[in-house]
Amino acid sequence: MNLKRIAEAVLLLAVMAGCTSRPTNEQANGSDADVATEAVFTEKIVPEYAEGFEIRYEGKAALVDIHDPQSESAGEYHYALVRRGDQSTSIPEGYEKLEIPVRSVICMTSLQLSNFIKLGETERVTGITSTRHLFNETMNQQLKSGKTVKIGIEGNFNNEAVMSMNPDLILISPFKRGGYEALKDVGIPLVPHLGYKEMTPLGQAEWIKFVGLLCGMEKEANACFQTIEQRYNELKALTADGKVKRRPVVFSGELRGGNWYAVGGKSFLAQLFKDAGADYFLKDDERSGGVTLDFETVYNQADNADYWRIVNSYPGEFSYEALKEQDARYADFKAFREHGIIYCNMKTTPFYEEMPTAPEVILADLLHIFHPELLPDHKPVFYKLLKE
Repeated sequence: MNLKRIAEAVLLLAVMAGCTSRPTNEQANGSDADVATEAVFTEKIVPEYAEGFEIRYEGKAALVDIHDPQSESAGEYHYALVRRGDQSTSIPEGYEKLEIPVRSVICMTSLQLSNFIKLGETERVTGITSTRHLFNETMNQQLKSGKTVKIGIEGNFNNEAVMSMNPDLILISPFKRGGYEALKDVGIPLVPHLGYKEMTPLGQAEWIKFVGLLCGMEKEANACFQTIEQRYNELKALTADGKVKRRPVVFSGELRGGNWYAVGGKSFLAQLFKDAGADYFLKDDERSGGVTLDFETVYNQADNADYWRIVNSYPGEFSYEALKEQDARYADFKAFREHGIIYCNMKTTPFYEEMPTAPEVILADLLHIFHPELLPDHKPVFYKLLKE
């Protein structure tokens, strides 16, 4: 094994150690009295990349302000986090009190769940909305044993199931159509997790610090993110400052119901392509969220693009022929003709379950495709070039 492979192995062990070390069950799930006597916020959470949450510490409270990083006019949410059992700390006006560490949580999205998986804290997740594309073995065992239950789908939640679990809080995505109004009657705190709104990969991944704060695992969350950040920035530096001679062009998406759904040039995905040494076909578009286009518009801007990124849930073996059968016009793209399709099948890959907290792995996949000479020994994890 050469020195480079040894270094990669050491880094992998560091990632595993940084993200899965955790307090004992007694510390995580101990009595109110035990938790209340712990030191208060001995390690601080300071977001550096995430723009959707801010934290300041006042006395025995961590004051958390949550807002939409893509919109200054959207509503804000304010929470005062105090140690469980602490009845003495005064709460500022306009803040909702939350006792931490939380013992049980309902997750509404795979992105939220990914934070608990990365921290090794799935036992706190007592409810989820869907098991579609759920790969994590521990979570599947919790569902099988009844420790975690399905609460229905967005807009049709089973409020009785939610109340029977009586979780400490429910993580929501308030700017999506999720039917959360009905859950307000349950009386359980609804706390936004806006990682999906972040416009940079490290910004999205940094929401693990917020979940770490909720779980009383600030030290573990900080260490985990530091490992992610270091590797991501090491890879990003490989293509920075004109270090690559050629930046390929890449586009993304497919037709759905006659519309082509993509994202704007200020989005998470566009930043990821940029960091991997490529240019997104809508890089000059100022939007950060979803963009709906017609086929002609996409073709006019991406007909000569080098790569085409596709993520779907194809039943069976996906291929160029299968793609052409969906729409014959796909074969006119250069990326189709020259076999430049970057593909991930969510039926066989835990993409949304792991991707949010593994931006450095996604970046390595893309770097290996766009500039294979930079990472010749990399083994694809999520994305690979479709060969046939």
